[in-house]
Amino acid sequence: MQFIDYYKILGVPKTATEADIKKAYRKLARKYHPDLNPGNKEAEKKFKEVNEANEVLSNADNRKKYDQYGKDWKHAEEFEKARKQQSQRPKQEQAYTGGGYSEEDFSDFFESMFGGRGSERSRSNRAFKGQDLQAELQLNLRDVYESHKQILTVHGNKIRLTIPAGVKDGQVIKIKEKGGPGFNGGPNGDLYITFSIKNDTPFKRDNDDLYTSVNLDLYTALLGGELVVDTFTGKVKLKVEPETPNEKKIRLKGKGFPVYKKEGEFGDLFITFHIALPNHLTEKEKQLFEELKKLR
Repeated sequence: MQFIDYYKILGVPKTATEADIKKAYRKLARKYHPDLNPGNKEAEKKFKEVNEANEVLSNADNRKKYDQYGKDWKHAEEFEKARKQQSQRPKQEQAYTGGGYSEEDFSDFFESMFGGRGSERSRSNRAFKGQDLQAELQLNLRDVYESHKQILTVHGNKIRLTIPAGVKDGQVIKIKEKGGPGFNGGPNGDLYITFSIKNDTPFKRDNDDLYTSVNLDLYTALLGGELVVDTFTGKVKLKVEPETPNEKKIRLKGKGFPVYKKEGEFGDLFITFHIALPNHLTEKEKQLFEELKKLR
């Protein structure tokens, strides 16, 4: 039986919440619904796959079994019963002692217990991959502007991690063999780290580009001049063209966020001008504006 990645079908990570799964399912179900794709066999196939994925992942119990046993999740109860029986046998004869493993490892083990492949002795010496672990790392946006190292403690183990500049909120990276220990000489599991990045800056991030707005006084907007603005790394002086309209957007090339794992490459910074009208005008200022009004 071939393994089907239901998370991939719905386009969500393994850490997706119930709400994330429901949202993804509704979007894809509408996209591939037969009523909207009459006669489209590919859309019909996709629609069935999306429904199957949702049936498994939207059910907490089924999802737990699927995450642990992969394509053999429907046999989870049989496996647990067999594992309990195994644990009551002498230690040297036990084929399994707990933890996680890959889909291939589990299939082999499941077959060894229910399908009878190989001798009892060879089955008892079968190697299994350790359990994959999940962790979340919370950072501020400024923390990921430059690459840096951190020491994480995951399940009591300290792990040295280099965090590349430009990592995105919700991004998941895999650290090979930093998960649970393997069994019978099998490899360790992997560690999956999800980044949760808080933005407490005045800049909005969109992939590698940054966006912000600045106030521009009426006189500079009309006559032109210079303006000092903040970028993510410091202040820069801008030349303002005469008769700059309200909401005009300019681009500062290379002043955005670093591109993930592409050293020396940066996105752009987009600045929107908001023209601030003067208030509390003096009588003299009012007279001057009246003269301007007559001239226009």
